[in-house]
Amino acid sequence: MPYLIWSVPTLVVIAAIASGRVSTVTAAALGVLAAVPVAVWAGPQAGFALDGVMQALLRGGWIGVTIAPYILGGLLFWQLAARAAAPEAASAMPDAHRLPTRARRRLVFFACFLVGPFAESATGFGVGMLGTVAMIRPLGLAPRHVMIFALLSQTLIPWGAMGSGTMLAAAYTRMPATDLALYAMPLVALLMGVWLLLFWRTARQAGLGAARGEYAAEAGWIAAALALLALATWQLGPETALLAAYGPLIVLRFLADERPDAARLRQAVHAALPFVVLIGALVLTRMPAVAARLRQPAFLPYADLPAWQPLFHAGSWLVAGGVLTALWRGQGRTLPAQAAGAWRTGRNAVYTVFLFAMMAEILTAAGISQAFARGMFEALQAQAILFTPVLSGVFGILANSGNAPNSLFMPSQVALALQAGFSVLAVAAIQHVSGSQLSLFSPVRMSIAAGLAQGAGQERAVYVALLPYALAAALLLTLAAGVLIGLG
Repeated sequence: MPYLIWSVPTLVVIAAIASGRVSTVTAAALGVLAAVPVAVWAGPQAGFALDGVMQALLRGGWIGVTIAPYILGGLLFWQLAARAAAPEAASAMPDAHRLPTRARRRLVFFACFLVGPFAESATGFGVGMLGTVAMIRPLGLAPRHVMIFALLSQTLIPWGAMGSGTMLAAAYTRMPATDLALYAMPLVALLMGVWLLLFWRTARQAGLGAARGEYAAEAGWIAAALALLALATWQLGPETALLAAYGPLIVLRFLADERPDAARLRQAVHAALPFVVLIGALVLTRMPAVAARLRQPAFLPYADLPAWQPLFHAGSWLVAGGVLTALWRGQGRTLPAQAAGAWRTGRNAVYTVFLFAMMAEILTAAGISQAFARGMFEALQAQAILFTPVLSGVFGILANSGNAPNSLFMPSQVALALQAGFSVLAVAAIQHVSGSQLSLFSPVRMSIAAGLAQGAGQERAVYVALLPYALAAALLLTLAAGVLIGLG
């Protein structure tokens, strides 16, 4: 009976999202409201009262404070840097209708696996899909194929929105974000094999077949990109890693595929210059000597939660980059309107981060997360870890984000890992990757893809095509959990 009561906040959130009648923000708010009475009157932590609730709310609010600048700063920079450069970037692209099949396929690959993830890393919010569709729409492909290609731009979500999801997951685990991202990397690379198979099949059905050498080249580009991403994550952290790794790759791929003349090269350089400067600045701030100076002042109200370091935070540099770009392009007067637009776009995500973080802190402080972990371990022993991929993946699909399953389940997963004697980072990585990567199949993302590709009404057919790959991804993550159990 206690477990049923303790599960009420999570069940409320699941039911609210699954109903389709309320937003994720409303569902998160309902979860917080349900968590308070359950924690105070039925929680296993003796003496937990309203003062404990207030402390948990403040802790969750602090987590939100450290995450929100990634979201809002990325949106502001994208609006000022990328959208203003769109006409120049478009003019730098070749006439898609005149391209041979091989060049068309390379353009699609470039959009799906390089440009899309880069845009998603800078901003989040499915902007990667927008960039991908904008590049491949002139090819005249069927909407259902464009929808799948758009979704493939979402395959590196742990580094999306400046790694804000990974930063949030690390805050729940009380572990360094860089360590968590590196533990997640092998799982992401494993799933990339599934996504590459999906790309190959869709390209073939879209009339973009290729010789075996092209398949090998594409696999080589993916391998090189993941290797650079792992190196950049290790050296720079998850916030700036994908931008730093993929920026040079995009330049190399553009030069190799397009072989632009001087005029087109100048147009491309002018469009990309804000990104080049921003990436260079972010990389510089991560150099040890510079980072040591920028880490002060630091505000650390809770020793086990992230600090707020305004001069070091990547969100601060995104805002500065957006402002400087606006001034450079003579758009300084548009800054208030652009800032308001970034807030309108990102506010629901910010609210959700704050609310889910508060809910997670309440459940943890009341001892509910730890009690669930103990109960699962007593009932299932180490095999309890096997349920992580499916549970987190399903909730990630419902919530269109890995943040929701992380906030609801990560504290329990950490407690379960400690109870079973497993690596906390390994268990946390399975939890994080399962929720974030499988959110690719969310109905919200599908509706966005359908809208961008003018494929309304074809969602069901696309889901049928995606189902084998979704099952394969879930199976691989479950097998990874099984390997972890075998290794002990």
